[in-house]
Amino acid sequence: MFWPALDRFLARVRPAREPLSLLLDLAVVAAAWHATYLFRLGFERWFSARPGYDAWVLGGLLLVYAATFVLLRVPKGVWRFSGFGEVQRLALACGVAGLLGATAVLMLGLAKVPRSVLGLHPVLTLAGLAMTRMAYRMLYEQMLVRLRASDGSLRRALVLGAGDAGRLLLAGIQHRGWWVAGFLDDDPAKQGQRIAGVPVLGRLADAPRLAQELDCTHLIVALPSAKGAQRRQALAQAAAAQRVVLTVPSSEELRSGRRPEQLRDVQPEDLLGRDPVQLDEAGISEALAGKVVLVTGAGGSIGSELCRQLARFGPARLVLLELSEYALYQVEQELSEAFPHLPLARRIGDVKDLDGLRALCAQERPQVVFHAAAYKHVPLMEEPANQWACLRNNTLGSYHAALAAAECGAERFVLISTDKAVNPTNVMGASKRAAELAVTTLVPEWPSTCFMTVRFGNVLGSSGSVIPRFKEQIARGGPVTVTHPDIIRYFMTIPEAARLVLQASAIGRSGQVLVLDMGEPVRIVELARSLILLSGHGEEEIRIEFSGLRPGEKLFEELLADSDTSEPTAVRGLRVARLPERIDIQALRDELLSLDRVQCGLTVAQLLRRWLPDEYRPTGVTR
Repeated sequence: MFWPALDRFLARVRPAREPLSLLLDLAVVAAAWHATYLFRLGFERWFSARPGYDAWVLGGLLLVYAATFVLLRVPKGVWRFSGFGEVQRLALACGVAGLLGATAVLMLGLAKVPRSVLGLHPVLTLAGLAMTRMAYRMLYEQMLVRLRASDGSLRRALVLGAGDAGRLLLAGIQHRGWWVAGFLDDDPAKQGQRIAGVPVLGRLADAPRLAQELDCTHLIVALPSAKGAQRRQALAQAAAAQRVVLTVPSSEELRSGRRPEQLRDVQPEDLLGRDPVQLDEAGISEALAGKVVLVTGAGGSIGSELCRQLARFGPARLVLLELSEYALYQVEQELSEAFPHLPLARRIGDVKDLDGLRALCAQERPQVVFHAAAYKHVPLMEEPANQWACLRNNTLGSYHAALAAAECGAERFVLISTDKAVNPTNVMGASKRAAELAVTTLVPEWPSTCFMTVRFGNVLGSSGSVIPRFKEQIARGGPVTVTHPDIIRYFMTIPEAARLVLQASAIGRSGQVLVLDMGEPVRIVELARSLILLSGHGEEEIRIEFSGLRPGEKLFEELLADSDTSEPTAVRGLRVARLPERIDIQALRDELLSLDRVQCGLTVAQLLRRWLPDEYRPTGVTR
């Protein structure tokens, strides 16, 4: 009953917090004055050796301290949040008040007041004020722990990582009702140590055992500076405890202004465990700074991230082309808030409309064009009713965008493609491969424009990605559906994909297809298991079901940057694909221009097989 009663008492006195704080501080000042005399004179002469006017001196000092505290806003400090900043404010106040008080005593000729008392009193006062605040904070945090424990809402955390991030995390969450049971760290020097009173209990591998022994509700990974593989391993060890797993922001997020105590759920990029490719930012800036830049599909997952990163390099104007009104509004609002001085041009338009593209380019005169507009959902584009729309949008739209860019004198045109364009088995992938070839046909005719293509694998967190789908299924209690137990994919994050595109725009040469060394592939079923465990559940609670491969879906995606099919560039991890020319260029261009009409007697699959005879192998078709 003590803790609820204390909580009710503090709630009642909280409206009078500032005057009560001032009174308590003055009580500490008076107690420190008597303690200083005790230290100076000893117990036997504590009162007898004082001057007769000592009470008047103390009264004057209290007035000086009160005035100083009010002027320096000391009573406005919230004791339960007290830290080093509050101690600094108290030190300044005690120093100023002590100096003023000592000066007044000396000027009034009160010689019987010991000089040592005048000098020592501010020090003892500061110590007393700091101790009262720390004691109150400890009492308040203990009260929160007890109250939350009584109603079952107490969050008990085990922190993986005992470095600076862990220390800052501890200071930031304890006053919010978290109880940190301990730290885990693989550094032998930290074993057995204590951080702000919280022990380092063991290694990261001990997380499952200790989480169960200490009855923890959460595990927090506080390793923002760890390499991708190390961070992924720590997340796996945390997930094995079958508790809710949170993480502090990454080092990149911390540099952007987030704080360690701003905990978040585990994101796709955390699971990926990839170290970001280091790009040539100076070269990218030289290629984009002061240029008019056009982004098609600016409201999509890749297009919007491209716009965010483009804005950092100071283009003269950023032209946003998007078919969806709402998507365009969203990205425009975000960019206007984050980059208020960046000139933006917002255009609703369709890349299949060549006349509209020509009018836009004639008006805006873009110097660099990034073509991100595309249909990309494989099973949806396999439906016969959608195949012509996919071909016209992905292939014809790409050709239109490249042609319009060349006609207005653009310096660079960058087509965003996909790994599914490699030996495609579906209409979406084949339409993107045909788009690559269509853009390439313009190279000899328009030598002043540099045409290039960028390919990358699956993008974690993009629209249509498996991650949002898995999270929705977990939130509903399962089951989590995976198409096949052996299916694997190469993944990258949306920011990494966007940076790759920008890098390609800076170093690519006309006619090249640039690809990223994607590292090791990820088993989709393991990705699903990780998400289930990180949500605090086990597979016995949320099961995984295999639904079978969808139309047009591959079991294994080809490597994007295999050493036999690509060549290195000056940027580590970025390669140039070697692409054989096995197509009638003129026939492709003629048929592209006739796609506004349904092909006479030809299906989309037949047309794509004619364009890509050695590459396109539709699902269920043998050669």
